[in-house]
Amino acid sequence: MNAKRSDKIATGVLYVLSGIIVAILAFLLIYILAKGIPHISWKFITTASNPLTGGGIAVQLFNSVYLLIVTLIISIPLSLGAGIYLSEYANQKHWLTGVVRSAIEVLSSLPSIVVGLFGMLIFVLQFDLGFSVLAGALALTVFNLPLMTRNVEESLRAIPTSQREGGLALGMSRWETATQVILPAAVPGIITGVILSSGRVFGEAAALIYTAGQTNLPINWANWNPMSLTSPLSLFRPAETLAVHIWALNTEGTIATAQQISAGASAVLIIFVLLFNLGARFLGNRIHKKLTSSN
Repeated sequence: MNAKRSDKIATGVLYVLSGIIVAILAFLLIYILAKGIPHISWKFITTASNPLTGGGIAVQLFNSVYLLIVTLIISIPLSLGAGIYLSEYANQKHWLTGVVRSAIEVLSSLPSIVVGLFGMLIFVLQFDLGFSVLAGALALTVFNLPLMTRNVEESLRAIPTSQREGGLALGMSRWETATQVILPAAVPGIITGVILSSGRVFGEAAALIYTAGQTNLPINWANWNPMSLTSPLSLFRPAETLAVHIWALNTEGTIATAQQISAGASAVLIIFVLLFNLGARFLGNRIHKKLTSSN
């Protein structure tokens, strides 16, 4: 077999494998959306759930978005700092670098249910946060941090060394070069990592069952005092998310419309993840153009 034929066969195999992956994804999306979209309405999205009649998913949807925002506020600075250290400052042969990398690998291999149990023992019980938004966000930070840190490091390492040398040659310090030259150029890759990790956070259930809880307190949407447990901005109230609500409906739901509500909530979850991904990619490209002055 000559080289040209081998190349065609290898290319064909790669196309087939890629097509299989796309087909599986398309089947899952179409199945979930086709089953759930007929049950979605404006009332379904904007009304609270009811244990007797089912109701809507307004509170669960808000909790999912709010938990995602709080988690990103905590995890993005930590992952940026760790990624910049590993990429720009760390001596790759030093023992401390090996410890940091080993910690990241161990954290990334933990199942989400283990992270949830850890969060319950440490954040809920030891720190006495109870089932709350803050406990859930801290648990999701543990779950989310390894992926984001690795992505930040790889995005920074992908920038050509010539840009670092150019910044240093202009008299900039290593920190100024990293934050003003390297980091802006790595923004698209970092945004992609945030997107991937955010999708995991938005759809996570196991880690939140034991930390954010499976119930919701009555929320007063006119109360914006974050110290009040009835405020939607409170970090100390229990918060059942959309993914946890879907799990509860399929495992513990006793109302007649549980399957319909679950299907509709699953479709909403998929739609929001897709919209978030597309919007974040668009925003990442715009930020990159602005920071690098590229057209």
